[in-house]
Amino acid sequence: MLRITDARTGEPTDATPARRGLTRVEAHVPRPDTTGLRVLLVADVLVRALEISGTPVWTVLTGTEGRTELRARAAALGIRPFEDERDSGSGLGEAQVLHVCAPEAGSAGGAGEDSETANGLRVEVAPADAESGVADDVERASALRLALLACPRREPLRLDEAALTDAEDALRRWRGAVATWATRPSGPIPDPVRQQLRAAWEDDLDVPAVLAVLRKVETSGTVPDGARFETYAYADRLLGLELTRDIGRGTPS
Repeated sequence: MLRITDARTGEPTDATPARRGLTRVEAHVPRPDTTGLRVLLVADVLVRALEISGTPVWTVLTGTEGRTELRARAAALGIRPFEDERDSGSGLGEAQVLHVCAPEAGSAGGAGEDSETANGLRVEVAPADAESGVADDVERASALRLALLACPRREPLRLDEAALTDAEDALRRWRGAVATWATRPSGPIPDPVRQQLRAAWEDDLDVPAVLAVLRKVETSGTVPDGARFETYAYADRLLGLELTRDIGRGTPS
């Protein structure tokens, strides 16, 4: 079961309570900057994790300036649309509310705490910034998504050209490998690997640990190619990196 550290208490808490029902994920994005994009990306991955576990989710975007710009940048990163904020209350009978926000949004003792995130769990995302142009190149959006996901969400992040290039190289290598593995006899994900993946993302949405599992599988001498393919395809349900995109695009080496 997915457990999230509530930023207000510092305690890990079940993201879905025993009374299974609708979970509302609210992304609090004051501005369409790199921090706002990171908040929305974490919310997107959180929704994916909940859906993998069979939890119905309602997504809401609140409190942002430049919403059109944010939605365009989010779409380029493969972030699925969030509904505009509205008088949500608890009218839909949701069993849980998860507020994904930067520390400045509803910080302890601030006005935002009462008005926006008083009920439910607070999932905090540290600030992020980027060198000029690094976060704005649509052609490198998938690499930007990976670079943002590779850093623990509670650590401040500074994106530079080197980080984006490293992410591009990793994506190119993984997509090429997945296209090759797809031509091999299929095989199930080894139980230990599946358990490692689930343990990683169910432990406070530890995406860097998920990526570490993929790197280990990539160089493993014991996991068959068909099982590698299934592993990467399964993990991509969470990551949203289009790792299977290059299947059928030319003859794999």
